[in-house]
Amino acid sequence: MPNASDPMQTLTVTLGPRSYPIHIGGGLLSNETLWAAARERPLRLITDAHVAAHYLQPVATALQLPNTSIRILPPGEPTKSLANVEAIMDWLLETRLPRDGWLVALGGGVIGDLVGFCASIYQRGVDFVQVPTTLLAQVDSSVGGKTGVNHARGKNMIGAFHQPRLVLADTDTLKTLPRRELLAGIAEVIKYGMLGDAAFLDWIEQHLDGLLELRDADIAYAVRRSCEMKADIVARDERESSVRALLNLGHTFAHAIETYTGYTQWLHGEAVGTGLCMAADLSARLGWIGRDEADRCIALVGRSGLPTRPPQGMTGDDFGRLMALDKKVASGQLRLVLMRAVGDAVLTADFDPDALRQTLAAFTTAAD
Repeated sequence: MPNASDPMQTLTVTLGPRSYPIHIGGGLLSNETLWAAARERPLRLITDAHVAAHYLQPVATALQLPNTSIRILPPGEPTKSLANVEAIMDWLLETRLPRDGWLVALGGGVIGDLVGFCASIYQRGVDFVQVPTTLLAQVDSSVGGKTGVNHARGKNMIGAFHQPRLVLADTDTLKTLPRRELLAGIAEVIKYGMLGDAAFLDWIEQHLDGLLELRDADIAYAVRRSCEMKADIVARDERESSVRALLNLGHTFAHAIETYTGYTQWLHGEAVGTGLCMAADLSARLGWIGRDEADRCIALVGRSGLPTRPPQGMTGDDFGRLMALDKKVASGQLRLVLMRAVGDAVLTADFDPDALRQTLAAFTTAAD
């Protein structure tokens, strides 16, 4: 476990000439040394109104940014849209950001995904910096270069792989995070233990209260370990041709929930929490993990204050229809990330469809 007194810890996503550092620690937003390379470039910063109220000023000061180089968007998942991509393109062209300019994404996963996608297509690609301000973004979405926006027919259906130049995860920003957003991030932390590190899952069970209370040492370790795991997977499979798909444990179910609710009712991490429960249940029905292990995972999600069942009214047919649109579908065949054991996930199409139907029925039947 890293020393919580360390002011900053740095990991590297190793991708040859596209390698980049992830800096993790408190008080990093105003660290001018970390911003030195960015200040040498023409910059445009994009954030949302909630984040701007807390953190725009220190970043703008460190980067010496005028107001004309800053764009503030509404918060929330609906912001991740093609309409906002077009609006940002208009702004970048109007303000004449050159090809050697950088975009700065200050915010959670919505801002990071949207700004990263804009960076990938503006003048056929410019550099960008991820400054994640939510737990979910710090442990997951800011790392790995997946960018994109939503479509009415599916989550993240329009996007590109575009790696950032830098990830700056200031854990102090989590102190102003709404409770729901904190819990949403914990879902992604749990995911890492379930998919690839049983010892980390044990640690999460033992330190969940510390995570919920934002104890510095526990948060620092959870962010670092999650980023270590993701950085290792991305280094081995940058464009999700094999092992990177394991990071989608629970996400096929989760994306169906988000699409069903129109991206307006559930946070991404809340949907992931339920998706993890459904993946664990299906893994048990297939005989790959014990029922006690599935129940253990479901109980941990519930202890975290996350939903463990889909929204009321969503049916098994709804799941089937929406899961058929998932990006992991290949040659018309649904593939899911499931667990061969706790801490050992696999992407597979080799599962009994009856077991899937049983899971969907169990989770969509009204509880007594």
